[in-house]
Amino acid sequence: MASGHYDAIVIGGGHNGLIAAAYLARAGKRVVVLERRPRVGGAAVTEEIFPGFKFSMFSYVVSLLRPEIIRDLSLPRHGLHILPLESTVTPMENGDYLAGWGDHDETRRELYRHSPRDADAYDEYGRLMHFMAQAVKPILSMVPPDPTSFALGDLRALLGLGRHFRGLGSERLHALVKLMTMSSADFLDEWFETDVLKATKAASGIIGTFLGPRSPGTAYVLLHHYMGELDGVFRAWGFAKGGTGAVSEAIASAARELGAEIRCEASVARVLVRGGRVRGVVLDTGDELAAPVVLSSLDPRRTFLELLEPAQLPADLVADIRRFKFRGSSGKVNLALDALPSFTCMPGIGRQHRGAFSISPSLDYVERAYDDAKYGEFSRRPYMDIVFPSVIDPGMAPPGKHVMSIFVQYAPYHLNGGWNDARREAFGDAVIDTVETFAPGLKQRILHRQVLTPADIERITGLSEGNIFAGELALHQLFFLRPAPGWAKFTTPVPGYYQCGSGTHPGGGIMGASGRLGALAVLKNGGGGGREAG
Repeated sequence: MASGHYDAIVIGGGHNGLIAAAYLARAGKRVVVLERRPRVGGAAVTEEIFPGFKFSMFSYVVSLLRPEIIRDLSLPRHGLHILPLESTVTPMENGDYLAGWGDHDETRRELYRHSPRDADAYDEYGRLMHFMAQAVKPILSMVPPDPTSFALGDLRALLGLGRHFRGLGSERLHALVKLMTMSSADFLDEWFETDVLKATKAASGIIGTFLGPRSPGTAYVLLHHYMGELDGVFRAWGFAKGGTGAVSEAIASAARELGAEIRCEASVARVLVRGGRVRGVVLDTGDELAAPVVLSSLDPRRTFLELLEPAQLPADLVADIRRFKFRGSSGKVNLALDALPSFTCMPGIGRQHRGAFSISPSLDYVERAYDDAKYGEFSRRPYMDIVFPSVIDPGMAPPGKHVMSIFVQYAPYHLNGGWNDARREAFGDAVIDTVETFAPGLKQRILHRQVLTPADIERITGLSEGNIFAGELALHQLFFLRPAPGWAKFTTPVPGYYQCGSGTHPGGGIMGASGRLGALAVLKNGGGGGREAG
C-alpha cells in the first residue's frame, strides 16, 4: 500500500540523517526522515533512565561537529548550547595526578611539576598537532577522490591534494606520514618522557578502535580526535546543555523549519528497487513510500546487506562490505548519585568535577586493558573517560543529586561465551571496582546504574556490533576506502540510493560531515547514482 511520495527519503534519524535531510530541505526538496526508535538522535540521545536523572546514553561529548553545519543550519537559534569541559585530570596509581586545565599557563606549570623537559616540549607538540589538524581539516569537507579513476574530477582532486600536502614542507609532511602510520604510544614517545602524560594522550588514539595504544595506526585516531572544534577553537571539548540528545533535537528543529518531515517509530524493512533504480522504501508495516532518491544513514552492513538484496550489488562490493570491520569495543556505565565522589588524588569536591577524569595512569595500564579484549574478555581494569554532566548542567539531575557518565574500553562485542545479563553486570562491577580504587566511597553514593555493552548498543541503536563510529577508524577503512574501494563518494551501485552515515568518510563522532556530504552528493547529481556520479 502506498502512503506518500517524496523527492527524497532519509533512513535513520541519527544526527547524520537529520543533517542530510536539513540540507536537502534547504535546497527545496520534499524530504522525510524515517527513524525506527520513538525519538531521533541514534547514538546521540538524552534519556531519563531513572526518574529525575537524565543521561547522554551513548555518545556524551561534543567537539567534532563541523562549524559550517552549525552556521548553515543556525543551530544555536534552535537550542544548541555547548558548555565547555574545563579540565582533564588523570589519577595515578601512586596517589598523584596529572591535570590539564583550560588555562594554558596553569597546564604548563602542572607539566613542569612532572617533567621540565615535557613542559618545554608541550607547546611545540601543540603547535605541530594544531598545524596537522589544520592541514587535514580540508579533507573532512571533501568527497574522497578515487585514485584508480581517470575521471577528470578525480584527477583534479588528486592533483589538488598533492599540491596541498607538498605545501606542508618536508618536516611537516614527514610528521603527517608518521601520524598516519605509527602507534600513538610510539609517536608520543618521540615527544614526551612522562608516562602518565603519554597514556592520557594515547587514550584518544584508541577510542572507536579495537586496537591498543601500541598498535600501528592509532596515531591517526589521535589526530582525528585532536580536530575537536567549537566556535573555531581547536581542541575544545564540551558538553551539550541538555545532553547530546539536545544536539539531535536542535538539528531536527532546523530540519523541520526548513520543511523536512520526521517520522519516528517508522522502521524500514527494505529499499524498493525496480527497473534497476530506487523507487522508494517498504516499511515494516508493509506500507510503501515512493521517492526517486533514498539516503541511508545506517552503517555499511545495514545499508548494503540488509536493506538491499545481495543480487542487486556487484559481488566484489558485497565481499568488501562483509569484510568491513566493526568490532565494537566500547561500553558505557551511567550512574545516578546522591553525591559527587571525592578522588584520592585531589580530595574534595571542586573545579575538577567540571571537567573529565581519565583513568589512564600509564601506557602499560591501557595496553593491559586491551590485552583482555584481544583474547575475548572485557577489561578487568579498563580505560575510562568520566564526566559529571550535572555539575555544569544542573538540569540533568534532581537538586543535590548528580549523574556520572563513564565511557569504557574495552568491552569486546565478540566476548568469549557471548554477552548475557550476568556478564553485563560483571562488566559493570569491574568498572565500578576500578573507579572505587581512585575514588573510595563511590559505591555508597550510587542510587542507580545502567550498564551498556556493545551488544546493548547494537540492540538499541541498530549500530552493527555496537561500534559507536559505525565502523572502525582503521587506516584501511578511511578516506577513499570507507566503506569500500570505489564507493567512497556517498553513491551506491543502485542509481538513486546514497550513503550518508558515519560509515562513510570522514568517520564517526558527532561530526555531521557524512550527512552534509551525502546530501551535497544528491544535489550535485540531480538525484542520480552509480559509480560515475559524485
